[in-house]
Amino acid sequence: MSNKLHIIGGGLAGSEAAWQAANLGVDVILHEMRPVRGTDAHQTDSLAELVCSNSFRSDDAEVNAVGILHREMRVANSLIIKCGDEHKVPAGTALAVDRDGFSAAVTKAIEAHPKIEIVREEVKGLPPKDWGHTIIATGPLTAPTLAEEIAKATGADALAFFDAIAPIIHFDSIDFDKAWFQSRYDKVGPGGNGKDYINCPMNEEQYNTFIQALIDGEKTEFKEWEDVPYFDGCLPIEVMAERGPETLRHGPMKPMGLTNAHDPETKAYAVVQLRQDNALGTLYNMVGFQTKLKYAAQVELFRTISGLENAEFARLGGLHRNTYLNSPKLLDSELRLKGFENIRFAGQITGCEGYIESASIGILAARFAAGEIQGRKIEQPPITTSMGSLLNHITTGHVAYDDDGKSNEKTRRSFQPMNINFGLFPPLTEKLQKPEGLKRWRGKDKQLAKKKEYSKRAERDFQAWLDGQEV
Repeated sequence: MSNKLHIIGGGLAGSEAAWQAANLGVDVILHEMRPVRGTDAHQTDSLAELVCSNSFRSDDAEVNAVGILHREMRVANSLIIKCGDEHKVPAGTALAVDRDGFSAAVTKAIEAHPKIEIVREEVKGLPPKDWGHTIIATGPLTAPTLAEEIAKATGADALAFFDAIAPIIHFDSIDFDKAWFQSRYDKVGPGGNGKDYINCPMNEEQYNTFIQALIDGEKTEFKEWEDVPYFDGCLPIEVMAERGPETLRHGPMKPMGLTNAHDPETKAYAVVQLRQDNALGTLYNMVGFQTKLKYAAQVELFRTISGLENAEFARLGGLHRNTYLNSPKLLDSELRLKGFENIRFAGQITGCEGYIESASIGILAARFAAGEIQGRKIEQPPITTSMGSLLNHITTGHVAYDDDGKSNEKTRRSFQPMNINFGLFPPLTEKLQKPEGLKRWRGKDKQLAKKKEYSKRAERDFQAWLDGQEV
């Protein structure tokens, strides 16, 4: 059997997997079908192209599960986080990146690595036996021919859900006589100054008119996909509007923590936020405005937003289909396809959701595969870590925990895509200690203290896991 590792797919997970395995001394062949074959969402042939938001979400490792995952990836020498840090743009407490600079940096690093060969070709079926160890990281836009072959081999249909893309606006077309810069509650994040978002206000009448127009607007229809559920973490804005008139006002359009610089005495009823999308600051994306509205309807409706009356769009929103495996049934604890133990899966096709989650599973798949090629046993990271809890979700399905810390099989839910969150971590085993002088916990204070303890435990256990690996 070949000692080379083949990786199919040059997205975030595939690129990360190639980088990790190569740095562990394994020769890697990375197969990427673009530009030989394009997708409905990609626009370039760069590796690790970001097709939706440019945000890697919270970078706060003290009290946020995503931030903890960022920290673990940094400790594990993640290429995705390294390039993200090098090309970050202001975004409050989030880590957002210049999408072009980011993907160019990842591509350059992979191309320059002496142990990685890039092959531009479409792999239409399961890898041949003489390839040996293979990681399939083709993402949510897996080509139909390969998806069909996977379904045939497993005897189970891949699940699918819709994913929608938010529009991007040219900065110089925004009217700052109506819009203003401010982060929510003036929070200052990495590389930011507390004024990292552009805010466009709405009064109650404007908001209600906007919501009705969203519901009535002409939308893209895909009849053969009509029975496919949406993922709650990336709902089209019009779908949220259909769930109730106040849904958006308590979601991406919430006005809390914002004061209109042009009219401080008047509280906005709702606010549309724009976030910087590139390092030059010439492009801003509409936060939370993923949509399946038709292009003409988008332009007409979004230009009714205060400050965006003359908006010019660098990219309009779109809709594409995402596919993912029923991983708890199909994959083992090391991400191997059951019955095909030389084949692993990584990234969003496994049922994780989000750029960072996808890349982190690429880290694990690569380390498992490299260990197997080199005759070393790599243990799974503890479930108390963000990577371990995400891996556990993917390979066993979500399990709710009782107060005593025991898993409760009766509350097991059907498998669905999931972002990293504290709900995937096992409960703390030690009683939370109150600060000196505090007689009674306040709800929010206790939750904050718990998150800090989750973070400390994860940091300790992840480092111990890394230290325990033979290299």
